[in-house]
Amino acid sequence: MDPSGERQKKSVEQAAHASGDRQLDFRTIFELEVGYVMRTLRRLSVAPADLEDMAHEVFLAVHQQLHRYDSSRPLRPWLFGFAFRIASHYRRKAKRETPLADVDGVVDATDTPDTLVEKERQRRLVLAALDQIELSRRAVFVLHELDGFTCEEIARTLEIPIGTTYSRLRLAREDFSATMHRLRARRAVG
Repeated sequence: MDPSGERQKKSVEQAAHASGDRQLDFRTIFELEVGYVMRTLRRLSVAPADLEDMAHEVFLAVHQQLHRYDSSRPLRPWLFGFAFRIASHYRRKAKRETPLADVDGVVDATDTPDTLVEKERQRRLVLAALDQIELSRRAVFVLHELDGFTCEEIARTLEIPIGTTYSRLRLAREDFSATMHRLRARRAVG
């Protein structure tokens, strides 16, 4: 996680400079940020089998609105807004829960098999806890705790009052903590 967003901002600025444009072109944005968008969609409970399709939906919307992007502002919160709306629409349409058994993971070749198993357990536990948080709270939680954005940036991105942002973050933290405690207790018993 890059709390300041500096690494992402630098990579975007470097890509813009390398291409000779002040504004990034769509292809560059896609290539740099498709991984971020897919992780964000997964954190917002899009099923693994649907991630690619939903990411395409996000980038289709980005392409249509690219002329409205203010390059003086960070790109990822802007992309998150699209991902949040697509995930919200997806969840309204879906009549089923997200099966966590289908989640794909990135494997670090230096990890031992025991470490890989434990990382997978922890990842599934976090995803299960995130699934229990109401979507509007989860969006604020993911943007702040996992993506490292400030509450001011989140409020602008989601177009909500700053007080609502702080309230949702507090409630999401409480929900996440309680759910993690409950899931760990269940795991210790089972």
